[in-house]
Amino acid sequence: MGARTTHLLPGVLAALAAATIFGLIANAVHSGAPITQLDVQLAQWFHAHATHGVTLAMLAITWIHSSWGILSMSAVGSGWLYRRRMPDWLLALIATVPGGMLLNVAFKHVFQRARPHWDAPLLTLETYSFPSGHTASATVLYGFVVCFIAAHARSRQHAVLAAIAAIAALAAVALVALSRMYLGVHYLSDVLAAVAEGCMWLAICMTALAAWRRWRIEEGEGA
Repeated sequence: MGARTTHLLPGVLAALAAATIFGLIANAVHSGAPITQLDVQLAQWFHAHATHGVTLAMLAITWIHSSWGILSMSAVGSGWLYRRRMPDWLLALIATVPGGMLLNVAFKHVFQRARPHWDAPLLTLETYSFPSGHTASATVLYGFVVCFIAAHARSRQHAVLAAIAAIAALAAVALVALSRMYLGVHYLSDVLAAVAEGCMWLAICMTALAAWRRWRIEEGEGA
């Protein structure tokens, strides 16, 4: 890898690592590895310990992070980037979030895993289970926000803000994943694979953005 492309190495490695984790989880689910037994045990535990108040809170979290919720938040971010005249980041957001959501739909149809089944379900969905769309969408959206803040950190205060944003993003994604398991529509392996999938796609999009911005700079210098 040449000197002009070494700055892309972290993103490439991150994408490969996330893809490897996703592949391992997918293979474990396909082969019926022990994680699938843990899937069932956790699903049964959540279902047995559900309470009215917690269920309402989890329904609110899952509703906010539905496809329309994620797309609405992305639209607000897109409008902000447009007003700030950041076309590169605007295109990156469009590729990252809607693109990641489409990738998730493709994966669901590849694996076609049935969702958990309950006699008295808290929530009923007819789509496939693996990987979790809500969790993947939250991963790419909040991950994009963290990447944007980190890329524009120009001081120690900004670096602290980026660290806080990263912690908040991790907490938000974990909460979304928990809501999907609690509501009985996903297994543990579904949400873990979704996080890996989201990180992989985010790394690909951020690496593409870095390559595009570097190319534009070099073209400008060569003009």
